[in-house]
Amino acid sequence: MDLRALRCFVAVAEEGHFGRAATRLRLAQPPLSRRIRELEADLGCRLFDRIPTGARLTPAGEVLLAEARDLLERAERARERVRGAEAGRVLVLGTVAGAGLEFGSAALAALRRDRPGVRVRLREAPVTDPTAGLREGRVDLALTRLPFDTSGLTVRPLGEEPVVAAVPADDPLAGHPSLRVADLAGRPRFRLPPGTDTRWRAYWLAAGEDAPGPVVTSVDECLHAVLWEGAVGLLPAGAAQRHARPGIAFVPVDGHPPSRVVVARRAALTDPLVDALANALGEAAAA
Repeated sequence: MDLRALRCFVAVAEEGHFGRAATRLRLAQPPLSRRIRELEADLGCRLFDRIPTGARLTPAGEVLLAEARDLLERAERARERVRGAEAGRVLVLGTVAGAGLEFGSAALAALRRDRPGVRVRLREAPVTDPTAGLREGRVDLALTRLPFDTSGLTVRPLGEEPVVAAVPADDPLAGHPSLRVADLAGRPRFRLPPGTDTRWRAYWLAAGEDAPGPVVTSVDECLHAVLWEGAVGLLPAGAAQRHARPGIAFVPVDGHPPSRVVVARRAALTDPLVDALANALGEAAAA
């Protein structure tokens, strides 16, 4: 499997359509289709089912999608590390569900003031991984949210953010000034995949783990679940500004603990540059 074929595969999987994927990659559709066929031949299985609206992943394709994203990320990081050996260190900052976005620019300015040669690359992690790739070594530092299993990590609180309920705009709940978690009962809820950190699941699903509804891995998938499947669920309050769109209402939730924004790092590692970035985030959050 070469990286170009994997990039083509991921584009088709994410777009759900060969034509849109070709446009995104600035590639003609015939060579794109040929690379997918070659990849399927190499693996000995079909990766997509062709459907009237485009292309749908097969079970084998679902497995490859997670692996392909991981391989492409690792390849990109290897490329950046090689380039960084000459140009200076690149710190990878993982983020989850928009944690800390409001003070990111101030933190970067503070870091550049003290460490002008350091660069920061942001990695948006799926909502299924509250460590943002920290445990697997994909990131140097995580800008994330409690609660989750923090064993082996050092965690520094930065602030709190209330939660909102994302509901279809035509749902009667959308007209309420505020809601309680119990008000969501009886509606489909978006759910997290099995194996997701138990404390994280308990907080965001808020006793709705057994409710029917679509399994999601990103904030965008949560929003699609609201729009297309009438699902409801909890999101950070900042989603009301970052993801405002027709068809979705964001209603404040009372009686549920706020989301605690933190910066986390591996406790066993000592790295002055990671310390500098953590301090810059703490300084920006305090300001």
